[in-house]
Amino acid sequence: MLDIAEELHRWVEQGRDFAVATVVAVGGSAPRQPGAALAVDGEGTAIGSVSGGCVEGAVYELCQAALADGRTVVERFGYSDEDAFAVGLTCGGVIDILVTPVRGGVFPAALAAAVSGEPAALARIVSGPGDLLGQALLVRPDGSYEGALGGHPELDRTAAAEARALLDAGRTATVEIGEDGSRCGQPLTLLVESSVPAPRMIVFGAIDFASALVRVGKFLGYHVTVCDARPVFATRARFPEADEIVVAWPHRYLASTEVDARTVLCVLTHDAKFDVPLLQAALRLPVAYVGAMGSRRTHEDRNARLREVGVTELELARLRSPIGLDLGARTPEETALSIAAEIVADRRGGSGASLTGAHTPIHHDGPDGPVAGRIGSVA
Repeated sequence: MLDIAEELHRWVEQGRDFAVATVVAVGGSAPRQPGAALAVDGEGTAIGSVSGGCVEGAVYELCQAALADGRTVVERFGYSDEDAFAVGLTCGGVIDILVTPVRGGVFPAALAAAVSGEPAALARIVSGPGDLLGQALLVRPDGSYEGALGGHPELDRTAAAEARALLDAGRTATVEIGEDGSRCGQPLTLLVESSVPAPRMIVFGAIDFASALVRVGKFLGYHVTVCDARPVFATRARFPEADEIVVAWPHRYLASTEVDARTVLCVLTHDAKFDVPLLQAALRLPVAYVGAMGSRRTHEDRNARLREVGVTELELARLRSPIGLDLGARTPEETALSIAAEIVADRRGGSGASLTGAHTPIHHDGPDGPVAGRIGSVA
C-alpha cells in the first residue's frame, strides 16, 4: 500500500472512502511483489497495480465489494492450464491479495509517515483467524506502535518487534507468529511494509554524463546529490533535477555525509587528484555500489595509484570500473542507462545477460529488495 501512499494520503485528506488491494504472497513468476497495491475509491477511481494488468479487473471488483459490505478478504489468483485467461494470471505465477476497506485506524498515520519520509512499518494480519484478518499495527523505529491486532495481548508486542527488525533493514516481507504472540500455537501471517527514506545516489563530477545520470537516478527513486569541487560546474542551472548540489572536494564531502547499505556512489570525474582519495575512502564504506568512470587505461592507472595508498585487493574487488554494463553506449543518456542497469543488476542479483534464450529467473530479489511471501492459507 505504501507504494501509492502520496495519492492515498490525498484521498484521506479529502475524506474519500476507499478500499486497498495489496499483494501479500506470491509464488512462481508473479509480476509484482508483496506490498504492491491497487486502490479504488467510492467514485470508482483506481490507482496502482497488483499484477501489471493480469487480474486488475477482478481485483477492482473486489475493492468495490469491500466498499459496499465493509468486509476484508484474501483472494488467490493463479495459473490454470485449462483456463489460463479466465483465471487471469497467464505468467504462470500465483498471488494472494488482501482487500481491505480503509476507514480510519492506523492507515492515515501510516500514509502520512510514508509521504513525509518518516521511517515506519505497517504490519497487517494477512492469514489467520477470520476475525483478525486485516488488523494492523503502525510501528516506529524506537519500537513504539499504534493500533492493535485484536488477539492475545502478547501478539501486539511480538508483531511490533518483528516489524521493527524489518524496518531497521528497510525491507518488506511476511513473517509467521503464533496467535498468542509466541512461536507456538495456531499460526498467523503478517505482512510488514517498511517505509523508509529514499536511498541515496551521490554523483561525483559535475559533467554532462552526470546530468543524464541524475535524471535516471531520480526515475529509479533515488535521492540524488551532485558533488564537485568546481563551483563553475556544480550549479543548479546545470542540474535542475538534483535533490542537492554540493561544492566541495569529493573525499571531504563523503567523509562528512551519511551513507548506508543502500547508498550508491558514482565517480565520474576520472581525474586522479579527485578519484584516488575519494575511492580510497569509498571502498571502505558499507555502501551498496561504488562505480568509477574511465577508459580501461584510466582504470589500470587508477588501480595502481589506489594500491600505492594502501587499498587492498579485496577492497579493489568492490570497484565497478569501467562503470556500467556493456550496452555499446555513446551518448550521456545511453551511458547513464548503462550505469543504472549495472546498479539494478547489482542490487537485485541479476547477471546483466540478455533474457533471450536464457534459463535464469526473470525476477531477482537482492539483499535489500522485497522478500516474496510464502503462499499460505487464505480466507
